[in-house]
Amino acid sequence: MSNSFIELIKKRRTIYSLGNDLPVSQDRVTTLIKDAVKHSPTAFNSQSSRVVVLFGENHKKLWNIVKDSLRAIVPADAFAATESKIDNAFLSGAGTVLFFEDQSVLKGLQEQFALYAENFPVWSEQASGIAQFAVWTALSEENIGASLQHYNPIIDEQVRKAWDLPESWKMRAQLVFGSVAQEAGEKAFMDDENRFKIFN
Repeated sequence: MSNSFIELIKKRRTIYSLGNDLPVSQDRVTTLIKDAVKHSPTAFNSQSSRVVVLFGENHKKLWNIVKDSLRAIVPADAFAATESKIDNAFLSGAGTVLFFEDQSVLKGLQEQFALYAENFPVWSEQASGIAQFAVWTALSEENIGASLQHYNPIIDEQVRKAWDLPESWKMRAQLVFGSVAQEAGEKAFMDDENRFKIFN
């Protein structure tokens, strides 16, 4: 028996070879991202996830910030490979989704529900992961390739200043997307016996 949701999960892959020719409009992409995040579950319905979507020159600006940040910490003799990766896998794309978690929401919940205070940061990470997965899968359904990156925290301050973002927004990931220039290869899976235990 087929399950369309499972098929969508299978279709979602990490695509490193991206172009900037989207198969749908920017408005369509924006709507997909908003809907995916809006309907992703969060603990206590906190709705703590925040998202910034960058297209065109703003997308390029982000990845140039990443390059400049890495240039300061990557040894000079190794930077050419780093720069090539950013240029060909990220800058070449059509846009980027920046995922944040609003720490002011978490602080408010910690104060309101002190018994669970230490759990809210964990639940926030889970909420962000769900939102990232939902957006990634929604884009994949429209034949938009993407890869999830984590250049935070080294770019956090520059990004906050560049787009005048609230101090309480903590960056968690960057999902770069675009047209699929090259499909992902075969994916290997560990044996089910080592991963699942079923008790009837």
